Amino acid sequence: MKILHIVPSYKPAYIYGGPIESVSKLCEGLAAAGHQVDVFTTTANGTTELDVEPGKVINVDGVNVIYFKRITKDPTHVSTDLWLHLWKNVKHYDIVNIQSWWSVLVVIAACIVHMKGVKLVISPRGMLSPYIFTSGAAKMKKIIHATMGKWALSKSYLHATAQVEFNEFREVIADCKGFIAPNNVTMPDTPIIKHQNDVFEVIFMSRVHPKKGIEILLNAISKLNFPVRLRIAGSGDTDYTEKLQILTVELGIADKVEWMGWIGRDDKFKALMDADLFALVSYNENFANVVIESLHMGTAVLVSEEVALSGFVRDTKLGWVTSLEVDDVAKQLTAAYTDQGHRNWIRENGRELIAASFSEKKLIGDYVMEYSKIIAN
Repeated sequence: MKILHIVPSYKPAYIYGGPIESVSKLCEGLAAAGHQVDVFTTTANGTTELDVEPGKVINVDGVNVIYFKRITKDPTHVSTDLWLHLWKNVKHYDIVNIQSWWSVLVVIAACIVHMKGVKLVISPRGMLSPYIFTSGAAKMKKIIHATMGKWALSKSYLHATAQVEFNEFREVIADCKGFIAPNNVTMPDTPIIKHQNDVFEVIFMSRVHPKKGIEILLNAISKLNFPVRLRIAGSGDTDYTEKLQILTVELGIADKVEWMGWIGRDDKFKALMDADLFALVSYNENFANVVIESLHMGTAVLVSEEVALSGFVRDTKLGWVTSLEVDDVAKQLTAAYTDQGHRNWIRENGRELIAASFSEKKLIGDYVMEYSKIIAN
């Protein structure tokens, strides 16, 4: 099978977080299974560009990747070189999988694929829900959807990482078609070695963004009556981060919050392992790789019902699930703090349960099966 993935950014642009990990892992797994896997991407690396030679095929861990120069930076990633190369070469592939949505780069790429008559899968990765139409640049998203987006999406197969996400697709494109397959997440073999923290340590690890419900978490922390430290690992808009820091002062918890900034892959897994609890109370979250990563490192999780993996967490008893009400978040934080026995059980059993549901062999097989069915249609 000849598979083309189109994504605005690719590793080593780890600054973009979880999607870089899961997309590259998927591509590498498909290539290792014997398929020809190519990636068209840009030199995007936040406000800078990757130190790669644009327009040349580069073997990145078994995957043929071409990084194209971009004319505009985040979030549009316009690359006429990529579009032109796609126009000339897309018919060489059996199927195309576009990762992400809304950037001008991928929307126009989707139109090109359809015009050339090649089967297309779109993996929006949390970017296709009613909530998205009300958050950042909402007016522009509505214009894109009305002019090109809805047409391109309706002709594509949509890939969701969980049933919750696919249900959201149907709220946007009522008669959409597609499949559900979890993210392929890279897990280290690091042994789990827990140490005793001097206070109950909660870690948030994700983009510092209004969608992530950080204000809710901070307000909940302020209501706790036991010693706690919240570590916030991630980067985001400077003005928004400063707003959150001011909020911690107003809530009287500035001394309980540590701002770690963006941390690298090796440090990430150690930070997750060292915490007593990982917390993510997002308003909308399609999968959240870090939930799986935290459990793999033996650390229990607290997630909001709006996180797509909340059902998995509840069913497997690998953590606590909360609403977005501040008092409920505080209640569940307290429950997690109080029940050290259950946190110990998660430390001992989480990795095995994660492996059973998210093994690479199973996930790659699921993707290949779904791609094959789409090609056959």
